[in-house]
Amino acid sequence: MKQMPNPKLTSKEMTMMTTVEQFTTSAKANLDTAMGLSHKSFAGFEKMVELNMAAAKAIMTESFEFTQSMLAAKDVQQVVALQSGLVTPMAEKSAAYGRHVYGIAIETSAEFTKAMEGKAAESQKAFTQVIDTMVKNAPAGSESAVAVLKSALASSQSAIESAQTAAKKALAMAESNVTAVTEQALSAAAAVSKKA
Repeated sequence: MKQMPNPKLTSKEMTMMTTVEQFTTSAKANLDTAMGLSHKSFAGFEKMVELNMAAAKAIMTESFEFTQSMLAAKDVQQVVALQSGLVTPMAEKSAAYGRHVYGIAIETSAEFTKAMEGKAAESQKAFTQVIDTMVKNAPAGSESAVAVLKSALASSQSAIESAQTAAKKALAMAESNVTAVTEQALSAAAAVSKKA
């Protein structure tokens, strides 16, 4: 609920109250964002735990099955065949696990990036409004200080945009590298299986 302005307040005092209200509103919004990001972070952690539990269970089951197969082998050739037959499926499972981990990380990171970009834009807009309010009420003769302040604001906005662009490029490059390494690992595993 917004309070009615006190007619006894000067325009300078009213500007200060508006600025304080803007900062308070911004702080509350930032707290809400932090809480939302905490929930998203925890959800990503839960997905990792679920993935690791499923992977551990599968490894345990497959290890027992493989051991039983090795114990049932009749000769050395069957043992060698079992061992060489293990390489490709193990590489594929490792690659699949890596893709799952990477997917969870990318999903969580994308949510953080989206939220942070939104908050940066909101914060920049709110800060610009505060600066505009202060500029309107600036005393005569402070034009050079106002120009410096506006220049600093434009520079910080440009730096934020450059950092966001660089982060997006780095993420795209990392994704490309993970895909290439996964393909190389699977090719190497297939080559080892063919030799055996």
